[in-house]
Amino acid sequence: MTVVNIHQAKTELSKLIARAEAGEEIVLARGNKPVAKLVALEAPKPTVRGYGSHAHLRGKIPDSFFFDPLPEDELKLWEGDV
Repeated sequence: MTVVNIHQAKTELSKLIARAEAGEEIVLARGNKPVAKLVALEAPKPTVRGYGSHAHLRGKIPDSFFFDPLPEDELKLWEGDV
């Protein structure tokens, strides 16, 4: 644990934050009296997302729907050849 006076903390704040992120506890003192502690926050745990709004279609649409070539008339519509 490192004790740093407030004046020094003002001039070296970014360095002190980096040290805190690395796991070090830094005590800020006014004169010789400790007044605050600088520590890293725990990283928030990622939330597990559920299935989306199309989950009800899972397993109901065959892969061939996406990978088979389009019929000629529909392909012309997509390409603008009307």
